[in-house]
Amino acid sequence: MFGFLKPRDPLLEPATKLYGSVVAQARQPFLYARLSVPDTMEGRFELIILHLAMIIDRIRSESGSDDPFAKTLTGVFVTDIDDSYREIGISDTKVPAKVKKAAAVLYDRTLQYRSLDEAGDLVGLQNALGENIWRSDPDAQTEMETASGANLAHMGRLAAYVRAARKHLAEQTIEQLETGRVTFPDPEYVAA
Repeated sequence: MFGFLKPRDPLLEPATKLYGSVVAQARQPFLYARLSVPDTMEGRFELIILHLAMIIDRIRSESGSDDPFAKTLTGVFVTDIDDSYREIGISDTKVPAKVKKAAAVLYDRTLQYRSLDEAGDLVGLQNALGENIWRSDPDAQTEMETASGANLAHMGRLAAYVRAARKHLAEQTIEQLETGRVTFPDPEYVAA
């Protein structure tokens, strides 16, 4: 009722801007058309998680796990997921559990992708991406099983893109990210 009395979080606007850039990158047509990421709600969700995990890792690499900007950015993600579930008609009683699960997926994927990247395990990263992204869609899973050579190539190209994106993000300053500005490499160029 008196929400207008609460001070506005000064990190919210740049975090929202940064999250918008994450979503835009996750929607790059090349990722769906040429790397065969399922163009489904689950496939798009996984790509948002992938890009957001890379950004959160970059921020926390210098600021630690309690970084307030990373927390605000995660909050923007949670709000977006909540809004999206309500928009597609999920009942109000089920939304909190689904949002909690989405936040847990973000946390788990962030740890998983970071540990594989830090270990330099490109094959492990490729497998994790394949399991997380293509497994989310039954049709893509069937396709993956019947044309494993082509899909392994797609997973390998996506893993190469992730490695290039992490390197590209490492070259950007935390101050730049905290103002909501980020650039990603062109997936068509680095995953070709």
